[in-house]
Formats: sequence, structure tokens, C-alpha cells
Amino acid sequence: MVTEGLAPAADRSLGFMVPARNARGQVVRLDATLNAILAAHPYPEPLIRLLAEALTLTALVGAAMKQDDGQVTLQAQAKGGIVELLACDWRAGELRGYVKHDPEAVVTEGMSLPNLFGSGYLAITVDQAVSDERWQGIVPLEGATLGEALETWFSQSEQLPTLMRVGVAGSAATGWLAGGLMVQHLARAEIGGERLDAGEQHPDWSHIEALAATTSVEELTDAELSAEALLWRLFHEEQVRVVPGPTPVKGCRCSAAHIRDVLMRFPEAERAEMRDDKGLISVDCQFCSRVFGIAA
Repeated sequence: MVTEGLAPAADRSLGFMVPARNARGQVVRLDATLNAILAAHPYPEPLIRLLAEALTLTALVGAAMKQDDGQVTLQAQAKGGIVELLACDWRAGELRGYVKHDPEAVVTEGMSLPNLFGSGYLAITVDQAVSDERWQGIVPLEGATLGEALETWFSQSEQLPTLMRVGVAGSAATGWLAGGLMVQHLARAEIGGERLDAGEQHPDWSHIEALAATTSVEELTDAELSAEALLWRLFHEEQVRVVPGPTPVKGCRCSAAHIRDVLMRFPEAERAEMRDDKGLISVDCQFCSRVFGIAA
């Protein structure tokens, strides 16, 4: 599989605010980073697109975190479908992800979430490293896309109207490119107003949502269209403030030292059962498709 990106400099995230409309958001583009992650496993093309979407959504939420050293994990678990597990996470710009699926199943383009996952749920977990706080939300795997499921979670769990758009383009021969846009209405409690679920929908959000909804897959995956130019197309009649975010990079935190540290927490009797004839414990990292032989 090709690991070079379509435009290596395209990996980036950009935060923005539309103050007069009480809206904020993120634009993310994944190029070389995406291709490096996808190269770890020989996924069929529909699952490549699924994982690319999940990685982009994870990056959108992760880049929006106030604290750079926090972590966002997006995980879909299911039964009765082609995909058993989809896992992605983001920490300080480091992005990783993989899909566990039935290798014998026939996967075709346009399959719905129920076709891919059967019955299952989507969980998002946010760990704030500085405050040592963790919160998690879970929603059913419903809707046409993972983005729609995530929008439902933000609306129901956080009372935070959210629009998410993701585009994926490319092929195994040319490389892959993914782009995403997330726009959210600021919680009125942040600006001294009533809770969103206690009042009518704010007209400012309806306006911003209508503009953001016009974003096309072609725009999100246009390597020549910068994030700033995309925001100008969408909100050129508004005052928009932009804040550069962390640059997404492929990041797998597995290392021999880290894995050995984890293994040493197991009782000696359990480690003895894990060892092979050479006295090593084999640990398989699905994120980077590496097998570590650890003496522990």
C-alpha cells in the first residue's frame, strides 16, 4: 500500500471562532499521517474509508481540547457485523487507529453502519491530563455515518448542537486524503444564558449550521484548498478568528520499555504462563502491526 501522502504538508488542524454567532469549530486534514496509519494493515477499501472517517472525527474532537496533553478515544464495539472493533485515539497531535474485522467477509461500498457493525455502540472518552478528569459518552451505532452518530452524542449528552462533515478521497495507488469540519454552538451557560435544552434553538446557530452544511467532500479533500480558504468560503460575511492547532502525526505509544513495565505488573506465575520456549512474552500491537518479544 502506498504510504506517501498526496500533499505531505497538508497534515494540520486549525481552530476557529465566529464570535458574533457564538460558534466555534475545527478544520482538520490528514494526508501523510493517514497513509502511514493505513499502511499497518491490508484493509479492503470500504474499511479504509471507514477508518479514515473515524480518524478524522477523533482528530477534530482532539484538536478542540483546551489542554494539549489530554487524550480522546473513539471506540466502536459491535456484534453480528463485519467489524468487531474500531479504535482510534488522539493525544497532543499523535493519532492512531485500527479496525478488527472478519477477513473472510465481503465488504462493499455504501454499506450502512448496521451492515458493517451489526448491533453495537460508539463510545467517546476524554481524559484531561492536567485536571485528572475523565468523562465518557456512549451512543448506539445509528445513522448513515460515524459522524452522524457523534453529532447525536454531542446533542444528547452535552446539549451542544454540533455539525460534522468528513470527506475521504484517493486510492491505494495514489494515497489517501481525508478532511473534516466540526462546528459547534457555544453553550449559552458560557456566555451567561440559559441551558440549550431549556430554551429554543438560537437563531445564530441555525445560520451557522446552514452555511457549514454546504461544505462538500471535494472541498474537504482538495489538497490545494487551505483551511483558511475553506473558512473564507463558508463564513466570508462573518468575522472569523483562527487559532493554529497541533499538527497531526502518526503516533503509536508502544515500546519495549513501556510494554515490559506493563507486564511486570502481572504476578510472576501469570508471566510464566505467557513465556514461550525462549523465555519471551510476545505482545502484538494492532495499532502499528508489530510483535514485541519481551523478556519479563
